[in-house]
Order: sequence, then C-alpha cells, then structure tokens
Amino acid sequence: MATDHEQPRLSSLSKDGGSSGEIGPEHEPLINGVHNSESYSASAAIFPFLFPALGGLLYGYDIGSTSCATISIKSATLSGISWYDLSSVEIGLITSGSLYGALIGSVLAFNIADFLGRRRELITASIMYLIGAVVTAFAPNLVVMVIGRFVYGIGIGLAMHSAPMYIAETAPSQIRGILISLKEFFIVLGMVAGYGIGSILVETVSGWRYMYGASTPFSVIMGIGMWWLPASPRWLLLRAIQGKGDMQELRETAICCLCQLRGQSIGDSASQQVDEILTELSYVGEEKEVTLGEIFQGKCLKAMIIGAGLVLFQQITGQPSVLYYAASILQSAGFSAASDATRVSILLGLLKLIMTGVAVVAVDRLGRRPLLLGGVSGMVISLFLLGSYYLFLDDVAAVAVVALLLYVGCYQLSFGPIGWLMISEVFPLRLRGRGLSVAVLVNFGANALVAFAFSPLKAWLGAGIVFYVFGVIAILSLVFIFFVVPETKGLTLEEIEARCL
Repeated sequence: MATDHEQPRLSSLSKDGGSSGEIGPEHEPLINGVHNSESYSASAAIFPFLFPALGGLLYGYDIGSTSCATISIKSATLSGISWYDLSSVEIGLITSGSLYGALIGSVLAFNIADFLGRRRELITASIMYLIGAVVTAFAPNLVVMVIGRFVYGIGIGLAMHSAPMYIAETAPSQIRGILISLKEFFIVLGMVAGYGIGSILVETVSGWRYMYGASTPFSVIMGIGMWWLPASPRWLLLRAIQGKGDMQELRETAICCLCQLRGQSIGDSASQQVDEILTELSYVGEEKEVTLGEIFQGKCLKAMIIGAGLVLFQQITGQPSVLYYAASILQSAGFSAASDATRVSILLGLLKLIMTGVAVVAVDRLGRRPLLLGGVSGMVISLFLLGSYYLFLDDVAAVAVVALLLYVGCYQLSFGPIGWLMISEVFPLRLRGRGLSVAVLVNFGANALVAFAFSPLKAWLGAGIVFYVFGVIAILSLVFIFFVVPETKGLTLEEIEARCL
C-alpha cells in the first residue's frame, strides 16, 4: 500500500534530526537556498491572490465608509431615522464595533484555523462580511446596527488572518512578496473606495445604509471565488504528515491543487515539488501538532517574537493616531481645506495607495529589511518633526504638513505592507494558523489601545510630547528590526523555517 511506503520514509527523516531543525549534508540545497525554480503561469497566479485580497479590500472599505457613515447617521435631515441623536459613546460603538468583532475573529481563528484550513476560513469570512453588511444596512435601531458591525468585524478578523496565509502558501516564492504586499494595496484601495463612495452618498437620505450595503457584492464575489479555488497544498501536506488523513490521498489532492494554482507551465513537476515540500516539512519537524506550551519555545518562540513584535510596533509607533487625527493636524496647521474631512481622507488615501505601490514593486528586488529600516527611519524623523511643530514651531505650518505626508508615505513603504508580509512568512507551517491569529490579535488590540489612549494622553502631556514618545518607540522598533527581523527575500517558506528560525 502506497501509504505504508510513504510514512516510514518521512518518519525516518524526522528521526535523523527533524525535531531540531538542523539540516544535514543531504539537504545542502535547502540551507544554501539553491532550490528548483518554481514554474508558474502569471495568469494562473491572479485568482489565488485576487479572491483572498478582496478580504483586505472589504476591511479597508469599512474604514473609509464608516468615517462618512457616522456623519450621515447623525444628521437630523439626512439620516432617515428617528434615533439619529446619538451620543459620542454610541457613535464610538458604531465606529469601533467592527474592531471589537475583529478581535473576537482573531481569537476564533486561533482554535479553528488549522481545522478549517485557509480556504474554508476565507469562505467563512466572506459569509460574515455579507451577513454583517446586510444587518448593518437594514438595521432598524442602534442595537441591531452594532450587532451587524460586530459580525462584520468577525469577518475582518478571519480574513486578515487567513488571507496572508493562503497567499503565502500558494504563491510562487519569486513573487510571494509582491502578492502579499499587494494585499495591503487592496486594503488602501478599499479605504479610498470607502471615502469616495461615502463622499458621494453623504448628502443622500439614509446614505449610511447604502454605504454599508455597497460592500455586499464584493463579499459574494469573494465567497464564490474562494469556493472555486483549491485548498492550500501546504495545508493538505501538513495534515498528511500529522496523520490527519490518508497520506497518499492527501498527496494526490495536493498535486492537483498545485497544478490548478500554477497553470500549465508547471508541467510534470508538480509531483516532484510536492514530494520536496513533504520531505522538507518532515525534516524540520512538522509531524506533531503544536501545543500551547511549544508556542513559547525554540523556533516557535522566535517566530512569535518576530511576528507579534512587528505588528505591535506597527501600531504603537502612532499609526492609528496620526491617521485618525490627520484632519485636525492639517486644521491646526491652518489649511482650511482640512475642514472637509472626506477630502483630506481621500488625499491621504491616494498617497498611501501610491507609496504602497512603490513598496510592492520594490519588495522582491530590495528585500524586506531595507524597506523596513528605511521606511521606519523616515517615520522617526516625521514623528520628531510633528512633536517639534506642536512644541516649538507652531508658526511654521509647512512643518506639520511635510511631517504628516512623510509619516504616511514611509509607513506605507515599511510597516504597512511588510508587517503583514513578514508574519505570513516567518511562522513554521504547523504554527502558522495559531501564530498568525496571535499576531492579528496583537495588531487589532494595539490599534484599539493606541486609538483610545491618544486623546487622554494628548490632554495630559500635550500633542508634542506624545509624538516625541511615538518617535522614541519608533527608534526602539528600528533596533528590533536590525537585530531580530531576518531577510526572507527569495526563500521558500520551508527555507525560511530552516535558515531564519
């Protein structure tokens, strides 16, 4: 029986050193990075990226549309409801409802990710997106609306967890960085679309209902697309070596999935590539399911430090505060156009879109570390400029504007796309589901904390000191990146696990 022949071969590899992750002479190609180039069709790579990336677009759209929907729903004449007289706490519930849902979605992903698989988790996310949008759009009262926002947020948590995993595990290593960074591009594209559609509908009666309802076609397309796409071959092979199914059957399914993902250009090499992945996964010790205690040991701990550290610094360097208060920054700088928050948001969104495009083009040419180090260095300069403006240079309005634009541009060159890229790459396969859920939870949790704490800190210390504090934290993040974060450009996911952890 084929299965009986496969299992001893993989088990023997594990006994030779798989648990330690050390590579012997027979695996020199892996450690030296000399592996067979992955043949793929560019057209075949489009859909395995596009449909998961719609999860990011829907997340970005929620950010953009909500900023306009809160204006519409508070209007006595345009809200179209009798409960428009909402308090600041109630508006806060509408605004942050999806964020709290995303936190719960991240917790759910920790327990269900490896059971469902990346594809079915994305399908579940699309269903949550659809239900959340419909409930919110047709909400008869505030309670139902907040429930809809919460359900939509669960979709965000699941999508932002599973989309980078699916793209990372199915993309050819030559373009993996470009594709995962493009997911950040889709988030920003969704934000710009949300601002744009919101600005059109904000003067319409019950415009907020149309703003939220406009996302439903994309959630349907995402769900249908993910239903059509194959499962991640690496997830199937992980189940195979962990004994969660028939080895030969899962191997054959993985070969079929890889052929669908790569297109005709893969030829007859799909079987060879699957066997190479199986051997490498077995050799680096992926046979056993990760335990909770093991997450904080050895290479699992290192991956967790890299992943959670990056997304933590992504938020506590002030990103939520700078963006949420961009309009007031421009207003205090004396620019009257800043009174139109939507126009300012669209302008910053377009800048984010352009700079994310630059990062997408450069990430697989320059590498992850150069973009992180260069971009975060620019953020340090911009944060100290913003602090200096509020403390010493309040009569030089151009300083605030230049610092704001520099911050937004440098963030989108570095932490924005590269943070999500790195957390999808560094976790070992058997830890990837749970590791990414922790990283996404840290991301949304830190986002909520910074956004909540900025106003009281600003009142207590003053905006200038707060931005200086963010600047010091950004310097600490540079130290973290320089000494802890590895370069993963051009490496397969198995090579990253063997060489970088």
